[in-house]
Amino acid sequence: MRRLAQDLGLAVNTVARAYRELEAEGLVETRGRAGTVVASAASEAARAELAAHAITYLTHARRLGLSLDEATALLRDVARR
Repeated sequence: MRRLAQDLGLAVNTVARAYRELEAEGLVETRGRAGTVVASAASEAARAELAAHAITYLTHARRLGLSLDEATALLRDVARR
């Protein structure tokens, strides 16, 4: 952190605080002496929550008579908007 602070012309405490805030938001993972890396796109908890929503979505889609392909295509269409 000292090197980064020096390179950016910032105080070490400012850089340390920025790292703590990034970690608190789940954007980076600090691994002790191994350094800090960008966090995985989704944590296991986030994946589990989204899986539950996906099950609900697919259940509703099936009740409405949509096939898996149709339900997936609808998601893609909505994502492109």
